[in-house]
Amino acid sequence: MTAIAPAPAAPEPPRAAPEVEPKPPRPPKPAKPPRPPRRPPQELITPRAPLTRGQQLARGTTILIIILFGAFLLNLLVLSHIEHLAAQQQLLMQYRQQLTDGTAPVNEGDFEGVLLPDGAPVALIDIPDLRVHEVVVEGTTSSAMRAGPGHRRDTVLPGQAGVSVIMGRAAAYGGPFGSLPQMVPGMRFTVITGQGESEFEVIGVRYAGENSPPPPTGGESRLVLESARGPMFVPTGVVRVDAELVGDALDPGARQTGYYALGPAELEMGSDASTVWLLVFVLQLFVLAELIAVWVGPRVGGQKTWIVFAPVIGLAAIFAADQINRLLPNLM
Repeated sequence: MTAIAPAPAAPEPPRAAPEVEPKPPRPPKPAKPPRPPRRPPQELITPRAPLTRGQQLARGTTILIIILFGAFLLNLLVLSHIEHLAAQQQLLMQYRQQLTDGTAPVNEGDFEGVLLPDGAPVALIDIPDLRVHEVVVEGTTSSAMRAGPGHRRDTVLPGQAGVSVIMGRAAAYGGPFGSLPQMVPGMRFTVITGQGESEFEVIGVRYAGENSPPPPTGGESRLVLESARGPMFVPTGVVRVDAELVGDALDPGARQTGYYALGPAELEMGSDASTVWLLVFVLQLFVLAELIAVWVGPRVGGQKTWIVFAPVIGLAAIFAADQINRLLPNLM
């Protein structure tokens, strides 16, 4: 008997794939704005009318005045202090060597009897309360006092019998005596000369219109420190500090210069016009440079013209500013 094969099982129906939610379409990226052209098209550039010779001269003159004024401020506020610091270092080494060799001046001349020139070191003043440690030079002109405080020629040296006067600037060139109004009676300080160290004690601070103390008698020694008073770089008068020597006075030595032999530039608030001819020469150089620049500019271009003339004008401006500073009051 034949066996009947079982009927094949019916195939399972295919399973439906899970439905996947379609992702929302990404928004289109905004279009980048076009870059502006580096240079505007030639048709958008409005040509400027060329400057006339008069306009070029006026513009150049204005630029030169600005450069000269800037050089003046740079010299007064920065370069003058650097110049004073360098001068003090040189004077200190020179005076220390003279003290060591015993050749430091003790009167109006050097150890060979030759009249001391302006700017020669004659003393070393130390005021600890004001942090003043300066080499004092001979002469009180504006030019001499760029290096440091100046000793008035018609007076004895500090510590000698009589009255000695030392002037110092209040603001420019280091402003060594700018704090002079802060001194009070009883404050002490020292001065070193070729005759040794002398100690002084402040007896008073006075201003214009106030009476000075009685002159010293016989063997007494007095030192008067002078500087400008008022706002910085705007002096309104003179401040004087009177100090008496503590101890015995020294021999004053020989001195030929008297008060009436001093020039106006050596007195309080005097200005030095001895080198004003150099200032006139530099100003003429400015005018010549401007005329040449106006003539050359249209031919070679403004940029090339300034490349050539800028260093010359800059150096001339600094030199002119230095000469102008000599005309300022010697106590400023």
